[in-house]
Amino acid sequence: MSERIVFTGGRIIDPVSGVDRIGDLAIENGRIVSEVPIDARRIDLTGKWLVPGLIDMHVHLREPGEEYKETIATGTRAASAGGFTAVACMPNTRPVNDEAAVTRLIMEIAENHGSARVYPVGAISRGSQGEELAEYGEMKAAGIRAVSDDGLPVRDSQLMRRALEYAAGHDLLVISHSEERALSRGGSMNEGALSTRLGLRGIPTAAESIMVYRELALAELTGQRIHIAHVSAASAIDLIRQAKARGVRVTAETAPHYFTLTEAAVDGYNTSAKMSPPLRSEADREAVRQALADGTFDVIATDHAPHSVLEKEVEFDRAANGIVGLESALPLTLTLVRDGLITPARLVELLSAAPAQILGVEGGSLAIGVPADLTVIDPDLEFVFTAASLHSRSKNSPFLGWPMQGKAVLTICGGRITHDEIGLRL
Repeated sequence: MSERIVFTGGRIIDPVSGVDRIGDLAIENGRIVSEVPIDARRIDLTGKWLVPGLIDMHVHLREPGEEYKETIATGTRAASAGGFTAVACMPNTRPVNDEAAVTRLIMEIAENHGSARVYPVGAISRGSQGEELAEYGEMKAAGIRAVSDDGLPVRDSQLMRRALEYAAGHDLLVISHSEERALSRGGSMNEGALSTRLGLRGIPTAAESIMVYRELALAELTGQRIHIAHVSAASAIDLIRQAKARGVRVTAETAPHYFTLTEAAVDGYNTSAKMSPPLRSEADREAVRQALADGTFDVIATDHAPHSVLEKEVEFDRAANGIVGLESALPLTLTLVRDGLITPARLVELLSAAPAQILGVEGGSLAIGVPADLTVIDPDLEFVFTAASLHSRSKNSPFLGWPMQGKAVLTICGGRITHDEIGLRL
């Protein structure tokens, strides 16, 4: 965007700078500038919020290998429609992103076809098989920002310890998929009365909390950073809260489906509500909400997991885990603001500032001189969330048909408009 633009009348929210005010913000040559150029085009944002571009640190873009579910082009288009200017993509592609060649391929495709910044996450272990560490140094040089075997837990505790130590030497974050497979194996939903009634093998919350405890113990032992992905259970939240109080270097995320839905969404064998970890009880959902309010959680991430009808329109216990989440995350999180559980500034912290800080990437603030990664939110816009409106190639969401309120109406990445519902096209 070479044209000079000044956004006027919007509510500027930037928790990094401590800003929450009605005011103006100018951009020129793709960056935020301090002075409003005399010949700038003025865009009125009265009634809207102007925030740093949202950052999703946990998505699955499926490319390379499963392009029928999603591509980097369609996934980042969905991201921009959801208000995201950057995403971190998990390594469970085909082939697994466990070497520099795959990382470079992802970076090249994103550069040529992406609508958002793409930060690849490399595998912890070769092939995500949990047997030997991948080559972090080569992948770091190619562009990864973190390592994870997401989708699979690292079963070998010694290997996980070495991963924490090895990753620290390359200034890489380790992201843990915390699951004790001996307890979860064969399960397809939360263990409880409903799973018994439906005749489905359940997954107890202990399958999550046992592995969370191990990760926290290893982080404490090594003194290194650990990030716990997609936390769903109250017992795991309690462990994370206690570890933070002891000074363990842990950060944690949850996803909108865990503070919005419970296992009741599965009733009727609804495969759109099947995910890993599974939707939990109402008590767990309330614990997730409170942990977002009290600071136990650092990040809201979508765990965007596109699947086609081939994987979802099958028997429940055979269906793939996961939902698409990039385009529903913001309106669902805005419900927490309307409920008085979090402030708008805390929303921006969870969806932008903290992911940028944890991953060590640019963005997350509206400081003078930084690239113009911006999201304009209309908090009052009402709409119905439909499959036809989704930009993702896959439509697997339990929220289809839901009335929602609040969405991104303009997304700008590096000064380039990537999503526009206010008619700003230049």
